[in-house]
Amino acid sequence: MKMNRRDFTVSSLAFASGIRVVRGAPGKFKYAFCNESMKGMPWAEQCRLVSKAGYQGVEIAAFSLVKNDVSDLTPAVRRDMLAAMRDNGLACAGLHWLLVAPPAGLHCTTPDAALRKKSWDYIRSLVDFCGDLKGTVMVFGSPKQRNAQGIPVAQAIGYFTEGLRSVADHAQSRGVRILIESLDKTQTDVVNTMSEAAKVVAAVNHPSIQTMFDFHNTLDEKEPFEVLIRKYFNLIRHIHVQEMDGKYLGAGSGVKDFAKGFRTLKELGYDGWVSVEVFDFAPGPQKMAEESMKALRMLEQS
Repeated sequence: MKMNRRDFTVSSLAFASGIRVVRGAPGKFKYAFCNESMKGMPWAEQCRLVSKAGYQGVEIAAFSLVKNDVSDLTPAVRRDMLAAMRDNGLACAGLHWLLVAPPAGLHCTTPDAALRKKSWDYIRSLVDFCGDLKGTVMVFGSPKQRNAQGIPVAQAIGYFTEGLRSVADHAQSRGVRILIESLDKTQTDVVNTMSEAAKVVAAVNHPSIQTMFDFHNTLDEKEPFEVLIRKYFNLIRHIHVQEMDGKYLGAGSGVKDFAKGFRTLKELGYDGWVSVEVFDFAPGPQKMAEESMKALRMLEQS
């Protein structure tokens, strides 16, 4: 659902004043599995695996599907991808890892104005890809492609803000929200906490630029998961989950550790996607998808 500027202003005021805006009734979550662990598998086979494991959606890393760039995925290919998802009872939960190669060399906060433009033009191409697949969110992580490069961090954040503002209207026209993912300092020096992400959202001041919450990326936070979720709920439009060491959910203590966070999401009526993103692919996509789904069901009942 699109949010107009008036709705955005109301939501922002509520956020600033601590008022809770409930977006949906408490109930079951909808789950997605990120596809990069299945790189090299035919798309239809990826969809079958995700569907069979019990998910309702697939979250896409475009780099895992292309040789050159997202233009490799022609309109005909995109129609086939959409059909394969629908045939397996899936929806596109959105995109992530936006600027990971291919294409190589993109960077969105570089002082090189031409390269910045090229990078943000590629984001526009990804917006169209996401819209064509009926996805509604794009998670902007890409830590190496947003690091400050020989300039003050504040200047890099300024370029990041400027770039987001430049693509915001296009994203809104395609029904897509671009979500700033806070990443800890071991990954990037640009936007390390939910507070910093919220400041960028406020600076852009556009309904298509929001944020998300990833349990794994909270090493620089000072507050528990459930407190962060409650504090920034009005800006959170997507959830990522995996074990804190990057393994599939259920391989560690995540079910216990994240229980309060999931209860808070349920209490507040969270109605977006919960996507499993895994960094350690060694167990294979089928085991990771199936075991993570078991863990998600336990969290849902916690």
